[in-house]
Amino acid sequence: MKWSTTAGVAAALAILAYGTVLVFLAFDRNSHSASDTIRPFVITMGPVWVLAIWSAVSLLRGRHR
Repeated sequence: MKWSTTAGVAAALAILAYGTVLVFLAFDRNSHSASDTIRPFVITMGPVWVLAIWSAVSLLRGRHR
């Protein structure tokens, strides 16, 4: 595992975290209750984070073959 790969994954996750905050603020801007914000936010960002973590783990783990 190279340091550049690790730094790239860390930078990508930091950018994703910043984007997650922006998405939350976009959902919260026009909502009238907590369920108007939380439910669409989780439906939207949940799969994105699962895919990002899965990709980061598989990239950092490397190939065993």
